[in-house]
Amino acid sequence: MKSITQMREEIAEIMEKLGKMKAQNEADGKEPTSEERGKAHDLLNRVDDLKAHIELEERIQGTSDKLAEPKEEPTKPEVRESSISERDQEKRDKFLSFGEQLQAVVRASHPAHRSVDPRLRESRAIYGLSETVASDGGFLVQSDFATELLKNVFETGKLASRVGKISISTNSNSVKINGIDETSRVAGSRWGGIRMYWEVEAGEKTKSKPKFRQIELSLKKIIGLCYATDESLNDASVLESVVKQAFQNEMGFMIDDAIINGNGAGRPLGILNSAGTVQVAKEGSQTAATVVYENIVKMWSRLLPDAQQNAIWLINQDVWPQLATLGLAVGTGGSAVWTPPGGASTGPYSNLFGRPVIPIEQCATLGTAGDIIVGDFGKGYIWADKGGFKQDMSIHVRFIYDETCFRFVYRADGQPVMAKALTPYKGTNTLGYFVKLATRS
Repeated sequence: MKSITQMREEIAEIMEKLGKMKAQNEADGKEPTSEERGKAHDLLNRVDDLKAHIELEERIQGTSDKLAEPKEEPTKPEVRESSISERDQEKRDKFLSFGEQLQAVVRASHPAHRSVDPRLRESRAIYGLSETVASDGGFLVQSDFATELLKNVFETGKLASRVGKISISTNSNSVKINGIDETSRVAGSRWGGIRMYWEVEAGEKTKSKPKFRQIELSLKKIIGLCYATDESLNDASVLESVVKQAFQNEMGFMIDDAIINGNGAGRPLGILNSAGTVQVAKEGSQTAATVVYENIVKMWSRLLPDAQQNAIWLINQDVWPQLATLGLAVGTGGSAVWTPPGGASTGPYSNLFGRPVIPIEQCATLGTAGDIIVGDFGKGYIWADKGGFKQDMSIHVRFIYDETCFRFVYRADGQPVMAKALTPYKGTNTLGYFVKLATRS
């Protein structure tokens, strides 16, 4: 027969399974099949049976404990060693699901409750002010849940999954990364000043040394908000599914937007505001709010050679018609550049010069600098964070809508690796890890 702890674990596993089934159907945009409904009913019946068993076992245990209590207080109470294993004790001290922890946060903040779940006390933010008001001090998301949330955010974000990522230690709020201060590849400037010579025997040698610079990343706060209805608060698995989906989508959006558009003031520095991003001018006779084949060719030519292998193209959705109608003039005629031979009857190409084209809403509107970008985010952009979240909640923000507001605070910073565009060894056009097209107006 299973112990109470084992039965509670089985309930948590069943609810997690049901939550995943529901989330999958919602993602597929379909109603559950009769087979799935039958399976769900069977699982819920099992939950009811387990709850009844737990209630019975607790009642039996409580009765036994009362009968075993001595009528008179012993003068020398017997010291008994705990029979709870370390594994079971850990599960008593930790939440079995993220939804369960969120429910505990809500209960701890409600005026009707006078105590805080002891498992939340372990996750109290160190700068908390109040023991029972989450908005005063907040709670830290349990470490395993925080790791899962971050992983999902960085897997679902279009850019977050591509940047170079490092972690800042617990006792630090910033990190300094030493890099080579190289802005030119001409002789005497490579590696910031290293110089070598072809010299005759016994000829005089000239000394040189590299030049370094520091990339400093200081943690900024990203705050995500999620609203949960009173109905969803009653079901831990549903609550977990709703909050995770909302949080991941919004946090992924914010990170992607910072990587592209951040101004570096209280937020990361984005590639569009970096001096290291190369800007390609429009063609002399180019019409406003257009993209022509010459723009694409010149942008690709300004990308560093070692960035071309893993580069991606980012475009605003409004740029798509421009790419689909790109043409290359040949004498008095011409030919299509991006549209496949079958024309509109076949699927459109999704690459430019062999690299994927990704529509992303954080790019600027058509005709504005930043509407089309090409770059290598793995080599060209660095992101640092301090793992984990601080979470708060409020029942007042959306009180009239019967919704509870959850707030997540994540600390991170990022910036492009290159401070300036690179002057090549031969040639006059600068190169970079990121290239954008100038405004066409």
